[in-house]
Amino acid sequence: MTATAARPGSTGTGRRAERFARPVLLAFLLVAAADLAGLLAGAEAVHLIAKPLLMPLLAGYAALRGAPRLLVAALLFGWGGDVFLLADNDLAFLVGMGSFAVGHVCYLTLFGRGEGRGRAPAPLVTGAGYALVLVVFLVLIWPDLPADLRIPLTGYSLLLTAMAWRAGVFGPYAAVGGALFLLSDALIATGIAEWPQAPAPDFWVMLTYIAAQALLTLGVLGVSAQHKPGA
Repeated sequence: MTATAARPGSTGTGRRAERFARPVLLAFLLVAAADLAGLLAGAEAVHLIAKPLLMPLLAGYAALRGAPRLLVAALLFGWGGDVFLLADNDLAFLVGMGSFAVGHVCYLTLFGRGEGRGRAPAPLVTGAGYALVLVVFLVLIWPDLPADLRIPLTGYSLLLTAMAWRAGVFGPYAAVGGALFLLSDALIATGIAEWPQAPAPDFWVMLTYIAAQALLTLGVLGVSAQHKPGA
């Protein structure tokens, strides 16, 4: 008896799950649009409601598409970071940053498994470029950071940069997503350092962050679909 025969209806179940995926993705896009519009309009209440909904919806979409568990976990740890960063105090910021850091570990583990399944390793030249950008950025911003945040932010930046570099293992969408994640958090760091900001800085932070998580998700889903039986 084949594995498919042993689980009658398994293919139909998968198809039904994927049918629900589109409405969940549409909900994610609508909430993202509402959040960004609220930030542009200065409607803080809209942001407070919309932001915590983003990553659960994206994680739900990924799960319905049969995503690796590590991707779903990375998105949910991102949700934890989103929620804690809504609070305006140093402790919540550190806890939120820690939640994001665990999410990056999930991404790095997933990307490492991708290499183990025949994917080409992330180019060393790209890694050197990321390392150079990180060093220059830290040297420039270090004097303007609060003393108690310098070491945690440096450690987090190293982890995030490694994730952005390794994301290319899952193709161009994931590679761009990793780079945008790095840009988004760099914008947050410049705000903490009280550097001059573009108009509506929170809008740009969220725009790059939402795009980053969405592109990472699409990149991983695209590669995972190629390795499914019968793909």
